[in-house]
Amino acid sequence: MSDPLVTLFEIVLYTLIGLVVARSLMTWFPVSHDNDFVRFLQRATEPLLAPFRRILPSLGAFDLSGLFVVILLSMMLAAVRRAGDL
Repeated sequence: MSDPLVTLFEIVLYTLIGLVVARSLMTWFPVSHDNDFVRFLQRATEPLLAPFRRILPSLGAFDLSGLFVVILLSMMLAAVRRAGDL
């Protein structure tokens, strides 16, 4: 892969990780779901989080789907970096 393409994939993956972390942190605070930023976060991250929610067992108030998505995205980031070093 070329360096600009690797850099683009890294930016996309870091952005997705940031969005998932932001959405996870929002669950700790009372936020209005009518807020445009909150709706954007929900639309951007729900396609990533929903499959993990279906697979993972329910732990009551704890939603570990964000953790697993961040781990998966981090693994993808490592793979992209390794491919860029070839």
